[in-house]
Amino acid sequence: MEMWRGIALILVGSIFVDNFVLSKFLGICPFLGVSKKTSSALGMSGAVTFVMTLSAAVTWPIFHYILEPNNMSYLKIIAFILVIAMLVQIVEIILKRFIPSLYSALGVYLPLITTNCAVLGVTILNIDTGYAFGEAVVNAFGSGIGFSLALVMFSGIREKIEACDIPKAFRGIPSALIAASIVSLSFAGFTGLIG
Repeated sequence: MEMWRGIALILVGSIFVDNFVLSKFLGICPFLGVSKKTSSALGMSGAVTFVMTLSAAVTWPIFHYILEPNNMSYLKIIAFILVIAMLVQIVEIILKRFIPSLYSALGVYLPLITTNCAVLGVTILNIDTGYAFGEAVVNAFGSGIGFSLALVMFSGIREKIEACDIPKAFRGIPSALIAASIVSLSFAGFTGLIG
C-alpha cells in the first residue's frame, strides 16, 4: 500500500506541483511554438509524453547497469541525448507514415524534441533524485502529462486570444507571454500540495 502511495505522489507531483514547463521552465520553445492551434498542441503533447516515458525507461538501465558500474557517469548527458534522438526518429517515422497531417503540423518542432530540455531534464532528474526504475518511468510519464496539460490549456487560451480584438501592441508574443503567466499562476496554486 505504501508503494502505491509513493507512486501516486510522484505522479501527482510531476503533473501539477513540479510541472516542467510552468515551474521548472523547461520546454519553453515547443510550449510557445506549437501552441497556436490545439490540434498541433495535442499532437506534440502525445509525442513528448511518449518520448519522455520511453527515454526514462531506456536511460535508467543504461546509467545504472553500464555507465555507473564502469565509472563513466560523466557520459550520461551524451548517452541520454543519443537515446532521445533515437526515440524521436522512431516517433518521426511513425507519424510520417501513419499520421502525415500531424507530421506536417508539428513541422520543425518534432525533430526539436531531440533537444527539448524538458525531455533531457526528466532523464537527468530521475537519476539525480535516485528514483528506482518504476518511479523514474512514472515520473517521466507524469511530467509528460503535466507538459501536455499545460500545453493544451495554453493553446486553448491562445486560440481564444487570437480570436479577440486586442490592441496591436499585445498581438502575438506579448499576449502569448501574458497567457503563459496566467496558466503558470493556475499551477502555482498546487505548490505545497505535496510535502
